[in-house]
Amino acid sequence: MPRMRPSRFVATALAGLAALVLLTAAAPRRPVTEWLARPSEAARITRVEAGLAPIALPGEAPRRLSLQQWMELYAVPGLSIAVFDKGALVWAKTYGVKQAGGIEPVTVDTLFQAASISKPVTALAAMRHAEKRKWSLDADINDALVSWKVPENDFTKEQKVTLRRLLAHNAGTTVHGFAGYAPGAAVPTTQQILDGAAPANSGAVRVDTVPGTRTRYSGGGTVVVQQMLVDQLQQPFPRIMKEAVFAPLGLKNSTFEQPLPKALEARAAIGTRSGGTSVEGRWHTYPEMAPAGLWTTPSDLAHIALEVSKTWNGKSRRIVSPSMAKQMLTRQSSDFGIGFMRREGKEWFGHSGANEGYRAFLMALAESGSGIAVMTNSDDGSRLFERLLASAAAEYGWKGMEETQPDSPFMTVDLLVRLQGVDAAIAWFKDRKQGRAADAGLSPGILNDIGYGLLRQQKLADAVKVFEANVEFYPDDANAHDSLGEAYAEAGRKNDAVMRYKKSLELNPQNDNAVKMLEKLGSR
Repeated sequence: MPRMRPSRFVATALAGLAALVLLTAAAPRRPVTEWLARPSEAARITRVEAGLAPIALPGEAPRRLSLQQWMELYAVPGLSIAVFDKGALVWAKTYGVKQAGGIEPVTVDTLFQAASISKPVTALAAMRHAEKRKWSLDADINDALVSWKVPENDFTKEQKVTLRRLLAHNAGTTVHGFAGYAPGAAVPTTQQILDGAAPANSGAVRVDTVPGTRTRYSGGGTVVVQQMLVDQLQQPFPRIMKEAVFAPLGLKNSTFEQPLPKALEARAAIGTRSGGTSVEGRWHTYPEMAPAGLWTTPSDLAHIALEVSKTWNGKSRRIVSPSMAKQMLTRQSSDFGIGFMRREGKEWFGHSGANEGYRAFLMALAESGSGIAVMTNSDDGSRLFERLLASAAAEYGWKGMEETQPDSPFMTVDLLVRLQGVDAAIAWFKDRKQGRAADAGLSPGILNDIGYGLLRQQKLADAVKVFEANVEFYPDDANAHDSLGEAYAEAGRKNDAVMRYKKSLELNPQNDNAVKMLEKLGSR
């Protein structure tokens, strides 16, 4: 039987279809930089962008900037936002690029380091397993630790380090945060981190105050929780987190894997230092996964906050029970519930994060299931948070977030430094501090943060000037003298640095950093 030939029409159609397929395959996928739950949200995004508080500097008329202009002012390459309201994610939008000086845009599935927002996510997993396995939140954590133990001492004779206290930052443990490890650097094991043993670049995690008596932020304490979970569950920490939190919520853009797997590197935003220079090697690795290792997106963070809210309202139990969610959002210490920040008299819960080259924050209202998550690839990204939060809260009518201060003393000093110079900023600070009505919002921490920002930007002379002013205004603040000592040391002014470290140690004999720096400078 002869083979049938297709008609000329069919042949032409097939040829056209083949060409279309080739064209479609060749066309790059358009990056998704905006997601809307409904079309009406587009207008609300525009109003949030337009509602950013203006620059209001002394002697100047207020000036409004677009979000992109604010990003340019602070040299923030990329930013990603997710807004949720009344129990649902309503929009997500991204701005800028994944790398300073690059052209590839940030998209809604671009990964950022969440830094310390890792802590409440870790707490969710710990509480899930505590309920399933009937772990006591108030038993000695050493009863659950196997491969490493919290060293006992006089502080732990009567009061013990517990899971509840570790996650509420009142367990008495040391080590505030972590610097991470640059590409090529040796990465320590969890036990080496806990003991401060080489190649760890942080101190040993120890108890130096009576557990339960004082709230003091301790990333080191959360590493203890990481070790406890691994010891008890006999699984790698990233898998524990995936199975306990990400899988139940269907989250596809979150991982605690450190270092970031090669397959995900192309999706990651590259960290940026103050002033707009990319972090050497793109980003740091954080083996301190529980307190600092989460890679994620604002949308995934929003879904986590929504789950906590739904559970708190008794409408879900995918991760923990409603009673456990209420415990997590009940103040266990002066500033924390279990994992989440819970300030006295404030309705919101959430957390912020700061890793090398990244800044992020999450804030939510439990009762209404509303809030916002913002992530940036810049050390200065946090400068944008208050304005974004205040504008979103005004647009959506969120009650309980009114305490935001886009024009706080810190923001004013920072803007003065950027727009009018260090001398103008110091003069304003001095006038406000010594004026007839001294500003209660001023503190040595403001100039200290500004000074370190200038150090990171290699503006050494300006940094020294700011630190010197801080010591002049706060002569009894040990940390002000310590910071000025660091600036002098960087400037090669050894004798001046020694004098400041000695003064800091005189004011605070517990200042271990001053002791180490004096030894380094050859002056015990």
